[in-house]
Amino acid sequence: MSKKFFIVFGHHNYKPGSSFNACIKDEILLEAKRLGHSIDLINLYEEKPIKFWDGTGPDEQILDYRKRLEACDIFIIMSDCHNYIMRSICENFLANVFCPPWAFTYRKIIGSWGWPQPGAMKNKKIVISLTYGGPHWFYSGILQQIPRRIKKMVFKHLCGARTSYMRFYSILPNMPKNVFEKHMEKVRKTVQQL
Repeated sequence: MSKKFFIVFGHHNYKPGSSFNACIKDEILLEAKRLGHSIDLINLYEEKPIKFWDGTGPDEQILDYRKRLEACDIFIIMSDCHNYIMRSICENFLANVFCPPWAFTYRKIIGSWGWPQPGAMKNKKIVISLTYGGPHWFYSGILQQIPRRIKKMVFKHLCGARTSYMRFYSILPNMPKNVFEKHMEKVRKTVQQL
């Protein structure tokens, strides 16, 4: 069955072949199109810059993103891990788009304590694609797990979405061709399973 993908790409090297992240994006596009899925792609570095979240209501740009998210079956956000977070351009996108009451609200339990109530993304499939550059087991096994766990708390526990990951470790220049191909096969299999 054909699905609608909404992809938010947040890497400054976005031209084909210019970065490992660009290769992942292009492989997702090829495989999704081959399977008959439709794609709505946003390259944050080509979009009008999003204002920093200041607590005011959403502008037309953010409302448009939300409408496109509501229309999709699968949301994929792609970034490299930069200082143990997604790139700031992706973090700013998420801070502006995934706000209450659109993404979630709280049901008051007692005092100022509450329980999250999913909003527009409830039961949607969200894939978080992160690439990491630290080759040491301590970085990849412990520290680099922090960003995905934070995103899981937002997407799954607050927004009620079904969350999965594509994680790539030790992404360094001059990657051997066989390692690159193994990563691209992982991308194709992920898309096939969506």
